[in-house]
Amino acid sequence: MEHKNLDKAMEIFSLLLTGEEISRNNHVELYEAYSTNASVADIVDILLKKANLRLYEYHYALYLSSGENNRVFGFTNDELKKLIGLRLNKELFLAFFIIFETVTLFYQDSGSYSQREYVRTEDVIEKTGAALSQIVPQLEVLVKNDVEEKSFQTIAALWEDMPMTTNNEDTSSLKAARGTKVGFVKLVFNFLIDQNLFSEVGGRYYAKDRFKALVENYYEEHRGRLYEIAAGAAQPEALLNAKAENAGALGEEEDHAAH
Repeated sequence: MEHKNLDKAMEIFSLLLTGEEISRNNHVELYEAYSTNASVADIVDILLKKANLRLYEYHYALYLSSGENNRVFGFTNDELKKLIGLRLNKELFLAFFIIFETVTLFYQDSGSYSQREYVRTEDVIEKTGAALSQIVPQLEVLVKNDVEEKSFQTIAALWEDMPMTTNNEDTSSLKAARGTKVGFVKLVFNFLIDQNLFSEVGGRYYAKDRFKALVENYYEEHRGRLYEIAAGAAQPEALLNAKAENAGALGEEEDHAAH
């Protein structure tokens, strides 16, 4: 029995690594083995942990994601720039920001899917511009260091300097390319489509189950500084109160130390 469980676990692990879908509709026997056999699930989980990978289940399907700082199954910044079609680090950071803002169009947090069916290029452009306009004036209270401040100033300037399109072209006919807001957003979505996170129909980008699985599981645990800064910009009074409380606590500690 143990040998049979090991064989099934190894097959599940191998298929997931190659991007195969394991669900109640595809490789059904393996999906049932993982879902109902604790021994198989435990072996798979051990293999994933050793490989620094994460497994998420969503709508009766299994989805794989690389763990943090995974040098084998994840992407380096240089690899991401090549995959998306970018050259500069500041372009990559802007792409990260656009992806983050795309997430917020569908989710306010991991447990509140908006039931939005799709987004369009213009929706993402509007959301990205509005978010940067909200964050940049508050950088003094939002960021923790000069590096964060400079990073946001750089991507805000890059975004601001981009024209919407070139030569008054129609957004629907403009190709994905660096240099315009429409082209840049389309570059980002081409990458998301290649990663099986979105599909595109008639200029509308539909979130796929893999995107939802990652957001509703991974995003909650690894929201990071970008989420903190964006949330702080959206609720400046709460941020200022928190900073004031921290400053007050620090002052009390210094007074106590002086005595």
